[in-house]
Amino acid sequence: QLQLVESGGSLVQPGESLRLSCVGRGGAFENYHIGWFRQAPGKEREAVSCITSSPGSIYHAAAVEGRFSISRDNAINTVYLQMKKVLPEDAAVYYCAEMLPTSSLDVMCAEQRIIGSWGQGTQVTVSS
Repeated sequence: QLQLVESGGSLVQPGESLRLSCVGRGGAFENYHIGWFRQAPGKEREAVSCITSSPGSIYHAAAVEGRFSISRDNAINTVYLQMKKVLPEDAAVYYCAEMLPTSSLDVMCAEQRIIGSWGQGTQVTVSS
C-alpha cells in the first residue's frame, strides 16, 4: 500500500513562494493519481491541486489557479506543490493523498476521493 509523507511547510510572508513535497513509498508511484488538499483552522478540508499518473493531467482549484502548480518526479517518487504569490488565506495544513481513480480528475480532486487515511500534513503559515 502506498504511503505518502508531506514536507516543506514553513512560515512565509504574503507574496512569497514555497514548495511542498509529497514523497511516496510502497508502490509503483508512477501509477497513482496524487492530490494536494488543505485545511485551515475552523474550515473544512478543501482540494488544492491534483495530478494524474503519467502523462499527468492537472487540476487546480479556482482559489489557487495561476499561483500554484503541481508536478511529479516519478524517478524519486515525489509530487510537488509549487506555491507562488502566497496569500494569507493560503495558510493551512497541507496534505497529499492518493486519489481513487473512479471519475474525471476534477471530480476526483474536488470531491476529495482519496484512498486510505490522511497523513499528518505540513503546516503553511502566512504572516508578515
